[in-house]
Amino acid sequence: MAAGNNAASYDVAIVGFGPAGAVAAGLLGAQGIRTYACDKLRDVYDKPRAIALDHEITRLFQQMGIAKQIKPYIEPFTDSVYYGVDGQVIKRMSTVAPPYPLAHTPSVVFTQPPVERILRAHAQSFPSVTVQLGTTLTGITQDAQGVTLALRDDGGSRSTVQARYLIACDGASSTVRTQLGMALEDLDFDEPWLVVDVLINEKGLAKLPSTSVQYCNPERPSTYLICPGQHRRWEISINPGEDPQQLATPEGTWKLLSPWITPEDATLWRQASYRFHALVAAEWRKGRVFVAGDAAHQQPPFLGQGMCQGLRDVANLSWKLGAVLQAGAPERLLDSYGPERKAHVIDLTTRIKGIGQIIGERDPARARDRDAKLLAECGGVVKPTPRQDVQPALREGLLATQGHPARGSIFPQPWLRAGKGQGEPRRMDDVLGCGWRLVLAQGADAAFRSAATGAARRGLQVAQLGVNGFEETEGVLASWFARHGCQAALVRPDQYVYGVARTASELTSQLQTLSTI
Repeated sequence: MAAGNNAASYDVAIVGFGPAGAVAAGLLGAQGIRTYACDKLRDVYDKPRAIALDHEITRLFQQMGIAKQIKPYIEPFTDSVYYGVDGQVIKRMSTVAPPYPLAHTPSVVFTQPPVERILRAHAQSFPSVTVQLGTTLTGITQDAQGVTLALRDDGGSRSTVQARYLIACDGASSTVRTQLGMALEDLDFDEPWLVVDVLINEKGLAKLPSTSVQYCNPERPSTYLICPGQHRRWEISINPGEDPQQLATPEGTWKLLSPWITPEDATLWRQASYRFHALVAAEWRKGRVFVAGDAAHQQPPFLGQGMCQGLRDVANLSWKLGAVLQAGAPERLLDSYGPERKAHVIDLTTRIKGIGQIIGERDPARARDRDAKLLAECGGVVKPTPRQDVQPALREGLLATQGHPARGSIFPQPWLRAGKGQGEPRRMDDVLGCGWRLVLAQGADAAFRSAATGAARRGLQVAQLGVNGFEETEGVLASWFARHGCQAALVRPDQYVYGVARTASELTSQLQTLSTI
């Protein structure tokens, strides 16, 4: 590598130990991969920034074994009601009805500081993970063998770390991305907003809506969000000519909050002015360096997907790094990371922008047209739209060649009946683990079972509904197979569907292709 022999050496280095960096370190540490992580800050930021998660991320926490630790800090996300120009309801976002497809509440709000501390502690619990806080990256070099990091701690001491690969989780102003000249592409969204977090008291609570609200008012688009406990958040657009810094003062903030509450009703927790951006890295890999989280993308907050996107990034990359470093998978497997995540981020950000454009229309005439159109589309009866319907599937990367609506989607997680005397039902991932899986429908015939036998010999976990105790309690998976008209699903370690098969020959073909990866 590019430095002297006295440099500490690892398989993977992570710059940035926020949520994405901590989850990456935890996922790599669980695989026994020698991992180094650093962050220029020593402590978790003590105020909330991210506030929303979805069931894909809660399922990831389940995989990591920390879902129960995090549970006290999450609550179900309420519906979001959209009010138009004249105060009428024009749209309503909700959650899917039970039974829940991933065996977790589909949308939740959470309190970031304690959750982030749990993520950090989990990563640091693995002997293969080394964490240095108060440590700043000052330079990067790389060659064909690995990456060398030049570091300086907050006492001024300098050191060097080498790793075969580097993951940059160092935020929107990423030092790694900047030093390597990895450009951001503009997805055409740039608006100034004020974000306000308060701790509400009983008097204030009585004044506020019982659901989250999008005020689609051309004069000042605003969002009200119900967060855990006493926490409430407003996102308030900043009008032309207003001073964002002045609005972020207590005086300016209380003036904007006056339509809802007064200083007698709540305590300001955090107020900050932001420019809501839609940006994505043009390239997600440069040599042995990968970008993830805010270093790779930024999106408006209208569906609360910012932190979710970053954790999807590192969940995708971590299993692939494990396959290359420990299971002999070819290096080219890592090339699928960027195309998969970039396309998914662009698709989801485009949909988030669409939500933002509904909320943020500033022209009164166009806003009235928007209201009329939305009401006409639903026949004047506003029905809830599940937030999960907005989630796109993967469309690039490591997927089966034959197209199918289920390909690239997130595979369900049913509750399974425990065997006689074995206690309460268990979630599928706790039974099968989270490696490559082949799951067969209950009616899959002998030809499918024969193909599955070969898959098991190659190390895939194999299960068939209704066989050997693999029986579900709510019919989630049986309904999924019936809806998609298939008999088998090949599922990746990150829970995404590699491919589905209607016939045994289709399954055999997919397994043969997979064996070359």
